[in-house]
Amino acid sequence: MTPIHVTTDIQMPAGYSEYEINTDRDIEITFTAKEDSDVFVRILNTGKLKVRTFAPKGVHVNYLFWNLSENLLDVEEMHEVMGDANVTVAYGEINRADTTRNVHMALREEGATGLLSSASLVDCAKTYNMNVVNYAPHTYGDMKNYAVVLRNGRLMIDAVGKIIKGAYRSESHQTSRALSFAEGQNATILPELLIDEDDVQASHAMSMGRVDEDALYYLMSRGLSVQQCTSLISQGYLMPITETLQNDDLKKKLKEEMERKMDELC
Repeated sequence: MTPIHVTTDIQMPAGYSEYEINTDRDIEITFTAKEDSDVFVRILNTGKLKVRTFAPKGVHVNYLFWNLSENLLDVEEMHEVMGDANVTVAYGEINRADTTRNVHMALREEGATGLLSSASLVDCAKTYNMNVVNYAPHTYGDMKNYAVVLRNGRLMIDAVGKIIKGAYRSESHQTSRALSFAEGQNATILPELLIDEDDVQASHAMSMGRVDEDALYYLMSRGLSVQQCTSLISQGYLMPITETLQNDDLKKKLKEEMERKMDELC
């Protein structure tokens, strides 16, 4: 685990690496991958955070940003993906502090592929503005957001997929799902597709709903408490985020962290 306390530029090694952000300062971090990399970033505390990543031609990179901060996390991100590079950026938000996240992923050159993915257990305010922009032909952008909204939770996701003029034969897709356990919980999801080119493929899917009361009753009839039921249902709903990661170490890390934090929060 490499600690990060100040503004820094990181040349990532090949393979798996871990970083931990723990500072009271406003900081800027740049991650540059020269070879295929898998990166786990644990956020314990920070002032305003700016993150930039750069994936050169042909490189495959998976990032998992795991938010454990007990204070507001206010983060601005720019992810640049060059020709034939493949980048996944996943977020784990299983904490009791507000988050404001503004993300821009730029598919700069032909053949670039990018995915933004999040799993959120929401019992405070979580606001995500997420943009994936196809700037070049034959690029592929995707977003997958999963959320469980608990009592007092407030979720806002503005997901924008954009294909600019000239980015022909590109694709932009979105899937957003939010689940609640009771009435009165606040969740807003705005899926947007801004398409300036004809020869493309684009889609979005969005669902919002409450837990099936019969399913909840069935679990409780087997001796489980309301808290245990909430934790199990939440895990099942949010675990699909693990499938967005290609690295087994990151999948295992995410699964373990999610299970532990859900048991604490639910």
